[in-house]
Amino acid sequence: MTAGAAQACGLPHDALGSAPFDMPAHQTAGKPGDSGMTGACQRLPVYVFCPGWQMPWSPCSMCYERIRQEKEAIVSGSRTCWRLSCAHRPFLTELLTKATIMRTGWRGKVLVVLLILGCVASSIFIFLRSARFGALPENEHLARIQRSPHYAGGVFHNDLPTEVLRDGRGFMSTLVQSFFMKKEHPFPDGPVPTVKTPLESLDRNLDMVIWLGHSSFFVQLGGQRILIDPVLSDYASPVPFSTRAFPGSSPYTTDDIPEIDLLLISHDHWDHLDHPTLVALRPKIRQICCGLGVGAHLQRWGFSRSIIHEGDWGDRITLEDLTVHITSSRHFSGRSLVRDKTLWVGFMLETPQRRIFYSGDSGYGPHFAELGERFGPLDLVLLECGQYDRRWDLIHMMPEETARAADDLRARRLLPAHSGKFSIACHAWDEPYKRITAASRGRTWRLVTPMIGEVLVLEMAQDTGEGEKHTAAWWQQIH
Repeated sequence: MTAGAAQACGLPHDALGSAPFDMPAHQTAGKPGDSGMTGACQRLPVYVFCPGWQMPWSPCSMCYERIRQEKEAIVSGSRTCWRLSCAHRPFLTELLTKATIMRTGWRGKVLVVLLILGCVASSIFIFLRSARFGALPENEHLARIQRSPHYAGGVFHNDLPTEVLRDGRGFMSTLVQSFFMKKEHPFPDGPVPTVKTPLESLDRNLDMVIWLGHSSFFVQLGGQRILIDPVLSDYASPVPFSTRAFPGSSPYTTDDIPEIDLLLISHDHWDHLDHPTLVALRPKIRQICCGLGVGAHLQRWGFSRSIIHEGDWGDRITLEDLTVHITSSRHFSGRSLVRDKTLWVGFMLETPQRRIFYSGDSGYGPHFAELGERFGPLDLVLLECGQYDRRWDLIHMMPEETARAADDLRARRLLPAHSGKFSIACHAWDEPYKRITAASRGRTWRLVTPMIGEVLVLEMAQDTGEGEKHTAAWWQQIH
């Protein structure tokens, strides 16, 4: 490639010094000393080189000798930049600001690639270190964790052998596949119907439950106000463009939540432990109960260690007439690529009058029957029923397994959770409700499906008929 050809196509020569610095014979018209010199600034297609860099530039003929001198000075090391006084002098600044200077050879290309990769890696590192990801247990948190019989090899384990993914794929591979996989009707065709009950005005002595969407609940039991896994944000992920809430499914904000006597956190996944929600609610929360290690997240978000009660499976805490039993579940934990450093749990809420069970996220297992034998019959069970898939059926129940778990728990009423607000799995958004409705027929317990914000009073349905009005299929109202 000649210098003129390179100038014409806008590309530099392949190697430093590949173009002659001397001016071609047919382009010497106007060179100082020639009879043809007219004093005009005639632009010539000449390539100029710096050590290690090359750039296209068409200097005028009057600058030719000066260019020669500048090149020699730079090559000898006595100067590191061009100093040209003609009208073309601004070219260097322009080329630098527009990033048109190109590194010569493969070493330069490798350097550019490494620079880009370094910038990407640094950005990811900074992102993963942001407050929303919480913190891993250390010091006294870690010392307590290491004494747990469910902790070995630096991570927590389920009581039964439990594969998170059954198809042999890695977690990231499945995550990417699910992201690009076409979902069947993942969002409702219209806004989700809701009822916005004023929570502050409720009689504290009324035992009741209000579903807030997905796995979030506002509960009054034994005179205590309890908040379970609150996610009041419009998305349940570290980025706002992923796992968006269904239209209309977020009628409540943190301003609508009254003072909370007890916050229950089942595990640290994004659709159960929401950073913006908890930071906004922090002044309203008096006590917190969670699994081992989850307190590290909460402390990073500004919660006092003195109000956080971490527990292992089988532990319990008591607030006046309310006892909270921390129960086992079959799941996993983690807010980033690091998994199982914190414990996943369920909760049994017990007063002298009532018993409510919340499963958290859990695959089906014998722990439901064990809890039923110990605590049953139960007035109400809040069981996960959504975001299932055959690829991860050991950590999330199919709707038919949810019905079976309600049998095992000796439940009087079942309220399905983990659906109705976010689409995380590939099934249709309303499929869990259709399948659990079919699976509930002929059971000894009653299926209740209140709308978001609707009050469910904890009176036994067979005595008062209170449960009848909560069996309407609200998902069928969306057109």
